[in-house]
Amino acid sequence: MLNRRAWFRSAAGSGAALALAPRLLQALEPLLASLQGTLLKKAIPATGEMLPVIGLGSSATFASVARGEEVSALKEVFRAMVDRGATLFDTAPSYGASEQVAGQIVNELGIADKMFWATKLNAAGRGAGATTDPAAARAQVERSFELLKRPKIDLIQVHNMSDVPTHLGILKEYKKQGRVRYIGVTTTFEPQYPGLIEVMRNEPLDFIGIDYAADNRQVEEVILPLAQERKIAVLAYAPFGRTSLFRRIGDRPLPDWAAGFDAATWAQLLLKFVISHPAITAVTPATSQARHMLDNIGGGVGRLPDAATRQRIIEFVDALPPAPPRGR
Repeated sequence: MLNRRAWFRSAAGSGAALALAPRLLQALEPLLASLQGTLLKKAIPATGEMLPVIGLGSSATFASVARGEEVSALKEVFRAMVDRGATLFDTAPSYGASEQVAGQIVNELGIADKMFWATKLNAAGRGAGATTDPAAARAQVERSFELLKRPKIDLIQVHNMSDVPTHLGILKEYKKQGRVRYIGVTTTFEPQYPGLIEVMRNEPLDFIGIDYAADNRQVEEVILPLAQERKIAVLAYAPFGRTSLFRRIGDRPLPDWAAGFDAATWAQLLLKFVISHPAITAVTPATSQARHMLDNIGGGVGRLPDAATRQRIIEFVDALPPAPPRGR
C-alpha cells in the first residue's frame, strides 16, 4: 500500500521517464492495470443523468501551471482523465488563466464534446454586500461560452454566495433559454453556510458545490441531508482536507483494512470516503500532474467504504497529530 510519493516512485520510475508524455503514461500503466473495473458514476438528482464520481478541479496547482507558458502537463492531465471516463471539469473565471487554458486545451485535443463543463459566475464588486452589474455578469457568462466554444455549458454556479439574487436570476434566464443545462451555488467558507442553507431551501437549485473531507465534516449536519431532501446534486471541493491531511499522514503505511474497499493509496482512501457519502455526486480535486489525476481516478474505481468503515476512517483521521512545520 502506497502514499502518493511512494506510488509515483514505483510506478513512474526515474525523472527521465517524465520527459515524454507517452513514456509517462506507459510507465503508469502498471497502476492502471491494477484498477479493476470502470469509474463509478452517480445520478444527478434533477434529471437522472449519470456523472463520473471523480473529476478535475482547476484552482491551486492547476491554476499555477495555467499561468505559465508551458501547459503540456495540463494536456496530459486532460488526456489521462478523459481516456478513463473522468469527464467532469470544474473551473471559474476567478481561477486565473484556468478557464481560458482549459478551454483551449479541450478544443485542441478534440475532447470538448466529451466534457461535463462546470464553471462559476461572480461579477460582484469587492466587499461585503457588494452588488452586481447585470451587464457585467452576462458578459462574464458569455466569455465562458467563448472560451469553451460550445453552444451549451453543462453547469454554472454562483461562486461563493456572491450576490445570489442577481447572479442566480441571470443563470435562471440562461437555463430557460437552454444555453445552460444546470445551475447552482457554491461556497467553501463556513460563515456562508447559513446563507447557502437558506438558498437551498428556497431556490430551485440543480447543484451545490461545498467543501467536504474526512477532517472537515460539518456539512454532514444540515447541508448534505438537505441536499438529499431537495434532490440537489453535490460537488465536493477540497477533499484532501483543511488540516494538511497528507502532511499529517506523513509516511504512515496505508492500513490493511483499506484493501476492503479497494484503496491502494492514501489519496484513494480519502476520495472514497468523500464519494461514499450518499449525498455526494462527485468530487473535483485539483491537480496539474497526470500521475495524480490517475491516482485520483483510482478513488472512484471499485468498492466504497460502508458506514462502519467510514467511521473507522473518521477515527483514524481524528487521531492524527497536527501537521509538522513546513520544511521538516
